[in-house]
Amino acid sequence: MNRPQQFPFARQSAGPSPLRRPGSIRRTTSIDSDWPDGLGQPWEMIGRARDLLTPVDGSEPRVLATGQFRIMASPIREILSIEASTDHPRLQEMVGVRAGGASRVALADKLGDLAGTPLFQLLDDYAGASLVAGWIWSQWSDDWMARSREAGTRSTAGKGGKMLNVCTGFAEGASSLHEDGSSNTVDQSYSEVGPLENPDDAIGWHPMPFQQGPQKRRSRRIDLWREDGLTKIDAAFQDSGSNPNGGRTAIHEYRLFAEVDEASGKLVALQVLPMILPFRECPGAAVKATRMIGQNVAAFRGAVLETLPSTLGCTHLNDVLRALSDVPALARLLP
Repeated sequence: MNRPQQFPFARQSAGPSPLRRPGSIRRTTSIDSDWPDGLGQPWEMIGRARDLLTPVDGSEPRVLATGQFRIMASPIREILSIEASTDHPRLQEMVGVRAGGASRVALADKLGDLAGTPLFQLLDDYAGASLVAGWIWSQWSDDWMARSREAGTRSTAGKGGKMLNVCTGFAEGASSLHEDGSSNTVDQSYSEVGPLENPDDAIGWHPMPFQQGPQKRRSRRIDLWREDGLTKIDAAFQDSGSNPNGGRTAIHEYRLFAEVDEASGKLVALQVLPMILPFRECPGAAVKATRMIGQNVAAFRGAVLETLPSTLGCTHLNDVLRALSDVPALARLLP
């Protein structure tokens, strides 16, 4: 069997977010997961998002838009109930939809007129955030997988719980897989991380509550500004949660730099930095992501999944790239 290429473990966080640039827009989003009734039971997910303009002239930053949702999710990631900051007439049609491809199709069909807003970004991210949320229990319980099975929670990841060839990190022969195709959760790598908020930039992020106990957070930041006919992008993404020592542990973190031609809307440069990832094969996805160069960024929500399917992509890096589809709309609000 040909084993996929391995790399040194990615275990170094990028640390706090950079200071905001004058003449930039920053979108920040977070999705917090909490299990009030314990592992294997329905859990609560709260999404928060904000778009913030930092003027060139040094005047006060201005909030352009915000978004929020509250979802109760079943153990198999179905939406049991949903509330959102925008009382959309079709919002309740999302109840009963299961996270993944089904939720993204339903979102585009029922709430597609919200595309480009912070709320739409949050709802689109429900699929990925719910997929990885239960991982945080690995930091609190040695037998969390067995307890999940006892509670009747079957895996909703991959193909019937089998992860073979789902992404770069789970390519055939990878260290992430057992021989039967199930995920090797024992040998996962993760890292302690500090706050994303920069102590010298009190409003650099929307307010995020302190987490304790088995609570998980997916957070993302997108900074964009204009320079020499380009929209320049500095983006970051992290899946982390609270640990028993009172700190935070992350299982995924990426940093991304990109340039988009303003006239055509096409991606002209891309650099992906794998900061924290669970397996030695995972960083290989960063190089493959350059296949997106030359494509129109506004179409990334669909184009990323078509260009980087299966072992050509990384489930979580694909989420980072798909979020860039809102950059052209945000760029039109730049000074």
